[in-house]
Amino acid sequence: REYEMVEELPYGKQAQVDFGEYNMRNTSGNRVKVFFFILTLSRSRFKYVWFTTKYFTSRLAVEAHEKAFAFIRGIPLEIVYDQDKVFMASENGGDIILTDTFRAYTREQSFSLYFCRKSDPESKGKVENVVKYVKMNFLYNRTFHNIETLNDEVLGWLGRTANLLPHGVTKKEPYSEHNIEQSYLTPYRAYLPKQASPGLYAVRKDNSVPYKGNFYSLPCIVTGK
Repeated sequence: REYEMVEELPYGKQAQVDFGEYNMRNTSGNRVKVFFFILTLSRSRFKYVWFTTKYFTSRLAVEAHEKAFAFIRGIPLEIVYDQDKVFMASENGGDIILTDTFRAYTREQSFSLYFCRKSDPESKGKVENVVKYVKMNFLYNRTFHNIETLNDEVLGWLGRTANLLPHGVTKKEPYSEHNIEQSYLTPYRAYLPKQASPGLYAVRKDNSVPYKGNFYSLPCIVTGK
């Protein structure tokens, strides 16, 4: 298979998302596993990284997206993902079925999704390179104190290194490029999950309520004359 350079995507067109994990050592020398979320804008190469000590779920991934969109000050038109169970409930004949939590989120924030195979450099090599970069440059030999400190440290690293130094391919500073790209992004508004409205059920003549195939009796209420 032959490869060739492709033209850069338009500003604001696409971001790529991926997850990583890493074993750190704390101040006592004990091993601590951390998990991280990365979003990188495909054109400017502007990056965001967020750490947690928990395995990612759909709900935690939504929280990570919200932090990323606030950090980059906008939302791209499209985001590229692995076919990860964090986002997908199943695949049916080539149709991707999203988890309920993530489907509700993408409908509210209105960005397109593109799913590719895991470790697919043609589709999401930009963010996969950032996963390696975080492990080899930021995390290597770093001591874990607590998750809050680690997230403060990675923001500092993004500001002085990952988003400031010229990118190896574009030869441009991601920070400067993001100043251009930010105006092409959809304005970010914080996501407020809709609260489920309580269901209404009819009371039968015998003072019972049907619910999921069962009947439940209600207390009798005696009203005064």
